[in-house]
Amino acid sequence: MDIYQALIRPFFFDLLDADPEWLHYSTIRSLSWLANNNHRPPASWIAKRLQNSLSVTDKRLEQTLFGLHFPNPVGLAAGFDKDGVATSIWSNFGFGFAEVGTVTFVAQPGNPRPRLFRLPLDKAALNRMGFNNSGAAAMAARLAACKQQFPPAIPIGINLGKSKVTPLEAAAEDYLNSFRLLKELGDYFVVNVSSPNTPGLRSLQDATMLSSILAALKTENKSQKPIFVKIAPDLEWEAIADIISLAQTYQLAGIIATNTTIRRDGLKTQVIAKTGKSPQEEAGGISGMPVRDRATEIIRFIWQQTQGKIPIIGVGGIFTPEDAWEKITAGACLVQVYTGWIYSGPLMIRGILEGLLAKLEQTGLNSISQAVGLEVIRF
Repeated sequence: MDIYQALIRPFFFDLLDADPEWLHYSTIRSLSWLANNNHRPPASWIAKRLQNSLSVTDKRLEQTLFGLHFPNPVGLAAGFDKDGVATSIWSNFGFGFAEVGTVTFVAQPGNPRPRLFRLPLDKAALNRMGFNNSGAAAMAARLAACKQQFPPAIPIGINLGKSKVTPLEAAAEDYLNSFRLLKELGDYFVVNVSSPNTPGLRSLQDATMLSSILAALKTENKSQKPIFVKIAPDLEWEAIADIISLAQTYQLAGIIATNTTIRRDGLKTQVIAKTGKSPQEEAGGISGMPVRDRATEIIRFIWQQTQGKIPIIGVGGIFTPEDAWEKITAGACLVQVYTGWIYSGPLMIRGILEGLLAKLEQTGLNSISQAVGLEVIRF
């Protein structure tokens, strides 16, 4: 067990009982300082030490997908760097790519606090943040400055959401407005219509509603930036099949599977200490271990339905090399982590990458791309 799991996490989680959102804010503020000063000491020394300790470089982990080069298949999921304040530092933590946001066209404070809860018994988190962010214009200014001074060493995706004040019938224009501001600043883009924390947002996964959003972005996307759609784990198979069809119609780069779940079955946590209520009584989406198996099922379904022709980014409940390998062999060419990284600490990425290399050796494969969909092909 590393020092994070042995000392640091118990100190903040248990002894201090620190508020998860305060911890997140403090962490992202420190990382922002590091990202903006990594050209001079002491930040440059810290960044170098992080790189040496947490990164794994190996040709077998590299892939070129939808025109982008990924040094490894493990990325940071959207939700951690909501405003894109630390894009130049994520590669130092060993990530092969990072996704910023969710960003909305109109800056918004999000839902009332408390809105982020740990469920340690379930290795999960419950959040109802509500797309709190400083808006697309502020992110555009920040990313433009960063690109000029400290260009990121890995692909950076931008996750787009609908502003809460925008009516559902005007959603397409809202996403389009954000995309117009950011289209030259992201390496790929994600249409997030699957967060449970903006009223009515998940209804945009309906084929007709989603079609209008994708059509608007396709018309604007002169630079042919890769565009993904991120789906919920709670969709029925028929709805997922409809989204696959739309992805093919609008020539999307791929599908991200999946977002958080609104299901509560099987949880060990009986009461959330901060509110005194059960998880069943609390609004929000659950991430981490409870969503792991469902996300993998959906990845497998998409792979089977498309014969592996639509790239899939797999998210949900990844803590170990085995978790990542399971999603990759089910059909994900890339995976993303967030909750697992919070529970396991910074060394988790290195551990996963070393574990994936060991899996390649065990199976006699020469590259991670050969493992994509392997389980589905065999069976």
